[in-house]
Amino acid sequence: MSETILLDIVTPQGAVFSGEVSEVTALGTEGEFGVLPGHAPMVTTLRSGLLSCIKSGNKENFFVGSGYAEVGATKVVILADSAEHIDDIDVDRAVEARKRAEERMKKQEHLDEARAEAALERAAARMHVVEHFGTGRK
Repeated sequence: MSETILLDIVTPQGAVFSGEVSEVTALGTEGEFGVLPGHAPMVTTLRSGLLSCIKSGNKENFFVGSGYAEVGATKVVILADSAEHIDDIDVDRAVEARKRAEERMKKQEHLDEARAEAALERAAARMHVVEHFGTGRK
């Protein structure tokens, strides 16, 4: 059995990451899950938050928005509405997005509640990932 699995992280804008990794950890809607080579096949939904992987012995961290994970014995495909390497997160932009989402929720004017809540969840998750797992960029 191989010691690595192929991880593909894809958004509507294109591929964010593709590479051989030895481990993947992500935040599913039912809780955090881990994947090692030889994992049983499964499909699950994802919550906005941290996705980490081990590549060549080094931990790589990503922010991943809501979406789906398709897991197999040799490959993990992440299909997310947004994703970015933690070092590519623009902290100032994330702070502003969180403020805008909070203001929309307070005003309740022309509010698409589900969309506003999703935007707030994404912004909060981005900030959490940066604050706890990396630096992001200013």
